[in-house]
Amino acid sequence: MNVFAISDLHLSINNPKPMDIFGPVWDGYLETIERDWAAKVTDEDIVLLPGDLSWAMKIDEAKADIDYIGAFPGRKVIIRGNHDYWWKSISAVRSLLPDGMYAVQNDALRLDGCVICGTRLWTTPEPGKEQPAADKVIYDRELLRLRMSLDAAKKLRAEGDRLVVMLHYPPFNSTFRPTVFTDAIAEYSPDAVVYGHLHGSASRVRRLLTINDIPYYLTSCDLVNLSLIHISEPTRH
Repeated sequence: MNVFAISDLHLSINNPKPMDIFGPVWDGYLETIERDWAAKVTDEDIVLLPGDLSWAMKIDEAKADIDYIGAFPGRKVIIRGNHDYWWKSISAVRSLLPDGMYAVQNDALRLDGCVICGTRLWTTPEPGKEQPAADKVIYDRELLRLRMSLDAAKKLRAEGDRLVVMLHYPPFNSTFRPTVFTDAIAEYSPDAVVYGHLHGSASRVRRLLTINDIPYYLTSCDLVNLSLIHISEPTRH
């Protein structure tokens, strides 16, 4: 069983949105991802989708996008991104998911020896910049939600299981230094962290970096050559 990840697909199957306005990398991007997915993924594999799955505003509008992804090989796990406006309640989301597709929100699930947990997170302030009060409230709340998901994963994790943390926002700023988010994650010794959200020439673009001996994988589709990222087997014990 392999674990892959790709994020920020920004689907709009029933109401096509011209994604190439964001740059040439988006021209025909879904066809490229489809070919890569078909070449890599089997039905036993897991594909993590860390947010911004659909442009839909309402949950019924997102069903076509969910069904589109659901038809691909592998078992799919999704979390909410900042543009997933259709995602209102986890129960409503889960009621729409086809077989073999799962949603995680401040909790965890276990699939054949792989435990997956996650939350959306929030923007980490840059050094020397004051964090607005409204952002601080969300930031603190997301830290609590992250710990909730990690606690849930700890309860599910058996000896020998892999643990992968899914986030939408990167858990650090442009310095790539440890934060309260990465410190919390380190307490639970996951085997990998995946995140998305970043696009274009953002300063925080590193496809793979290590913090506290934990690999962090960037998965935004336009920044990873429209290819599913293989999450390597753990080497730490």
